Amino acid sequence: MYKMLLSGRLKPLIPYPALIIENSEKILVVTDLHIGWERVWSESGIYVPSQADKLSKKLLSLVEKYKPDRLILLGDIKQAITRVSMEEWREIPKFFETLQEHIDEVIIVLGNHDGDLEPLLTPQIRILPSSGLTIGSDPSIGLFHGHAWPSPEVLSSEILVMGHIHPVVWFRDRLGLWTVQQVWMKTKCSGELIASAYLKYLKVKAHGNPLETFKLRTGLSLGDARLIILPAFNDLVGGVSINRLEKRLMGPILHSKGVDVKAAEVYLLDGTYLGMTEQLVKYLTDLAES
Repeated sequence: MYKMLLSGRLKPLIPYPALIIENSEKILVVTDLHIGWERVWSESGIYVPSQADKLSKKLLSLVEKYKPDRLILLGDIKQAITRVSMEEWREIPKFFETLQEHIDEVIIVLGNHDGDLEPLLTPQIRILPSSGLTIGSDPSIGLFHGHAWPSPEVLSSEILVMGHIHPVVWFRDRLGLWTVQQVWMKTKCSGELIASAYLKYLKVKAHGNPLETFKLRTGLSLGDARLIILPAFNDLVGGVSINRLEKRLMGPILHSKGVDVKAAEVYLLDGTYLGMTEQLVKYLTDLAES
């Protein structure tokens, strides 16, 4: 998975959906726990036992193995969007109490499922808005969930890291059997197109080059960043099939036309390089026509 090493400071933790950033400190990054997700199935009459303990053990194993100084969770800690379910009241406080026995600093960037999350957490946990945060320099790294625009400071980072879409790839063999695999994505961004879309979001008209208007508006320079999309830490929540691009990709960054989704490099959790998204789309199309 050497191609995933955007710099020596970012390392995917094969075979886990987790990332280590080594700067002046060691930071563990995961996204999309969706604690309480089992309720979605139970409401359809399907019983799935709570996954909270399983998620806790998996995360603690990474904390114990890699000994990070900080843990950053990129949103969607819980499943219910605008409320707190009974399962979340029961599971989330216990999850974080156990976690904090093993790591001193936990930071949560809010996702679209994290309404009313704060009452479930201890005061020691730092909660940040969905606009995200930046860490380090050379390269600068911007982290955010992905359902909303990150801050200009995050956008101006050299490397962007997000979750939200739970990327997966669908495979079908010639007997018609399907399999779904979680994947990482790595691609390039066009600073000019992202600047244009962000200014449109702000209802600011670009005069000439959008990059110049962005800099005048924010005081920041926007370059052609590289983007990593993390797989969901909870492997049961499903996701967006990136080789069925007729489906609408979620989030303003991906809607901006400033992310080259078709040329994204796609990797399995075990580090296997599958190819670019457009090649995987062609694979599925060819199977359908055969």
